Amino acid sequence: MEEKILLKLAKDSIYEGLTKNKLIDKNQYKNKELYQHRATFVTINKDGHLRGCIGSLLPQRDLIDDIIYNAKAAAFKDPRFPPLTIDEFNDIEIEISLLSIPTLLEYKDIDDLKSKLKVGIDGVILKQNNHQATFLPSVWEQLPTFELFFEHLCAKANLNTNCLENHPQIYIYQAKKIK
Repeated sequence: MEEKILLKLAKDSIYEGLTKNKLIDKNQYKNKELYQHRATFVTINKDGHLRGCIGSLLPQRDLIDDIIYNAKAAAFKDPRFPPLTIDEFNDIEIEISLLSIPTLLEYKDIDDLKSKLKVGIDGVILKQNNHQATFLPSVWEQLPTFELFFEHLCAKANLNTNCLENHPQIYIYQAKKIK
């Protein structure tokens, strides 16, 4: 599949949300891969800083629909940021992550978990009781140590930064990054 098509879909989706002009005609896209269920994340950066990131952890809709939905959500519904404005549109960079299906990672203790995780390759979903958070594999670039990565992931899940001591469920996945 052409990566340019996916990036154009994301950008056109955001532009539609800003202008209310219809740009996307799904009938023009014939590639069968676009109509397979896939999970994606759409990340928006501005001036090298995160400006929005929303995604799906499990495949729940066609790839084309997941990208359209997540691009608009990253631009307008990420609770960490105000909605994107038309003035910002030309300054954003879009990144799409195509996710594999998450798998449960069995581990005995923190050292065992540390030995099984592939830094920079594995995305991580952390679950404990009613709390859950994920970091894409690319987050390892900003949080390159196991300890720092999990302190921030635990905090993102609204748990204590040492939540690994309580043996939460850990799921891993990989992501193909498209820029």
